[in-house]
Amino acid sequence: MSDLDAPTYRSPLLDLPGAVEGEGIDRGVAAHYGAISTEQRALEADKAFVDLSHRDVVTITGPDRLGWLHSLTTQAFEGLAPGTPTQALVLSPQGRVEHAFHGVDDGETFVAHTEPGQGAALASYLDSMRFMMRVEVTLATDAYAVLGLSGLGFAVVPRTELAAAPDTYGAAVGTWAWEALRIAAGVPRLGLDTDDKSIPNEYGWQYDASTGTPELMQAVHLAKGCYRGQETVARIHNLGRPPRRAVLLHLDGSAEHLPLHGSDVVLDGRRVGFVGSTARHHELGPIALAVVKRNVPVEATVLADGVAATQEALVDPEVGLHVRPAL
Repeated sequence: MSDLDAPTYRSPLLDLPGAVEGEGIDRGVAAHYGAISTEQRALEADKAFVDLSHRDVVTITGPDRLGWLHSLTTQAFEGLAPGTPTQALVLSPQGRVEHAFHGVDDGETFVAHTEPGQGAALASYLDSMRFMMRVEVTLATDAYAVLGLSGLGFAVVPRTELAAAPDTYGAAVGTWAWEALRIAAGVPRLGLDTDDKSIPNEYGWQYDASTGTPELMQAVHLAKGCYRGQETVARIHNLGRPPRRAVLLHLDGSAEHLPLHGSDVVLDGRRVGFVGSTARHHELGPIALAVVKRNVPVEATVLADGVAATQEALVDPEVGLHVRPAL
């Protein structure tokens, strides 16, 4: 994602008391409602939800939809039971991540959601791949709103019901709470924690029944058939040693600023990676997701935009599988 600015949008939940609007890609929804640490704890305790209604929604209908998605993406869609949340990636022929989405099928329609501003590109790509398949692809952001739930889960509701979401899901909290918990869990966002060279193995998105990969990172099914970019994923999985690896940075809490998005990660005066998302966690303090070269020693202290940081491994540098436990 080259442009971090999302399309113009303003959520009705910004009218709630204390709401402070987010910035950049997360503008249009609340960053917080005035109680940042309390909001994180409420979300962890399943007493709150996050307004993610700026995310784009794409619907896929038709009897061939699951088999068709199975053939196009990294996920195994064949036999997906109604009501089962899943996630998938679309890769380039070289195995680089082009699209990422979450979604659920209700038995008639698969409702997918992706990053703000990315829905039109995803819908356009999917529509271009229909050929003779019995599927219909619709950009449906105007009809549906996404909510973030405890455990980094999602709910998708009719947009007409968004204003009443507190009646069902508890207190509304801001995206800062969601981001802090997401970063702590080691879960990347496309375009914020990835670049145009990113491959799934660098983030530990791939899994099979024996890996123990956290559910939040199960986007690339290693036991399914062919899809575009599979050769790269399979080769690195079999041979190991992905070129880079995602890492959780624990930042020096005495620094006055959080590293800027895209700023350099430096070791011994050399650029070895870049900073993705940052947040202040209610227990861990200032943290960030970053991507560094595979051969950067895990125990090394690095500088992230000039801020000293220790690393917590998210991806095995030799195998490329996610090493964090499930939430």
